[in-house]
Amino acid sequence: MFDRLQEGLQSAIKSMRGKGRLSESNMRDGLKLVEESLLEADVSYSAVKSFMDRVTEKALGESVLLSLDPSEQVVGIVRDELVNILGPVDASLHLDHDVTVLMLCGLQGSGKTTTSGKLARLIREGGGRPMLVAADLQRAAAVNQLHVLGEQLGIPVYSEEGATDPV
Repeated sequence: MFDRLQEGLQSAIKSMRGKGRLSESNMRDGLKLVEESLLEADVSYSAVKSFMDRVTEKALGESVLLSLDPSEQVVGIVRDELVNILGPVDASLHLDHDVTVLMLCGLQGSGKTTTSGKLARLIREGGGRPMLVAADLQRAAAVNQLHVLGEQLGIPVYSEEGATDPV
């Protein structure tokens, strides 16, 4: 979804940049491409409508059309509105004080093992006491990779020699 949205937004910005001077009509054409990209990315129609109303109102202001690089200002407006809708990013982990279990699932090669090491380090830096548990028993060397990560980070790793069942 996000890849399609990103491609559509990039194409909309390219269409606006390709003009010698940005006018209200070609600005509307570019914004129409933004709208289509959002709809193709399965964003609800009502959300797209209200988003586009706010972006259009800001983007068609005289200060944008007369600015040095209007397409850059439109990118900023779209970004600000997306942040406004999606809300500020809270990167902190809200963990219980007792035991918290985080299980990472994903396709092979998507970075679960590396991400688990990064999460463990983040938890330790926040005052927690993480432990990594080897549950990827299908991929060759996955358990070894987790042990190497744990050793590098100084974080304990639990695994059972010869285990075949992750439970």
